Amino acid sequence: MSSPLTLARTFLFVPADRPERHARALATGTGGVIVDLEDAVAPERKVSAREGLAVSFAALPDAGRRRLLVRINASGTPWHDDDRTAVAALVAQGLIAGVVLPKAERADDLRLLAEAVGPDGLLVPLIESAVGLAAVYELAAAPQVLRLAFGNLDFQADVGLACDADEAELVPVRLALLLATRRAGLSAPIDGVTADWRNAQRLAADTARARRGGFGAKLCIHPDQVAPVHAALGPSTDELAWARRVIDAIRSAGGGVVSLDGRMVDAPVVRLAERLLALDAQSPP
Repeated sequence: MSSPLTLARTFLFVPADRPERHARALATGTGGVIVDLEDAVAPERKVSAREGLAVSFAALPDAGRRRLLVRINASGTPWHDDDRTAVAALVAQGLIAGVVLPKAERADDLRLLAEAVGPDGLLVPLIESAVGLAAVYELAAAPQVLRLAFGNLDFQADVGLACDADEAELVPVRLALLLATRRAGLSAPIDGVTADWRNAQRLAADTARARRGGFGAKLCIHPDQVAPVHAALGPSTDELAWARRVIDAIRSAGGGVVSLDGRMVDAPVVRLAERLLALDAQSPP
């Protein structure tokens, strides 16, 4: 799927019932904005928040709308069916790119959502439970899924973990998301939040862990997190220099397999170099 969200490194949450923040969130330069109808909106405000989205989004520029996702309420909640109808209309009007489904656990829920939003609507399942983890391969393979996302805090609560800041206990879970992503041919998954948004050291450590673990993006809860996460998940100067040398070597040889610095450069190496250059082509926040 061709979308600016495919290689986005940051996804910034903003409450659905704070329309004055929607344009400001886009202005941070974040790769994607997730307008949240779930956790960020109190039950008594969910209906009015949902009804106000079309007016808010209509005031945004077209390019900004291509970076908008709406996190609806989970399947089985009293608001889910009406949320699904609403986001279908928003996608049909070109006001959003797609939908984040929290507590994703069943591929059938994603299929229903895909049918509702139509072929142009992108889906991002949020894995937040043991049941969701058990179904992660089916969720990744569901229609119109762009990327998987990890709800690290909700997952801990669901299974009864009490992780330290490094979340070492969640390494197998993150690896499962990465493997499901690779098997389904999706873009790199989106890692969970750093709740202490004032702690720059913690954010840097969490983002470095995400990159080491194969994640290509991170959920952000405050605008101040966007720029450092974007920078940390991008290629380094040395990586870019290497990638350009790989592409130059392949072009000079006219394709095929070549040697660079005594090492074979074949198709997988070229794909990695191309991905690094594509990441660098993103506009910084």
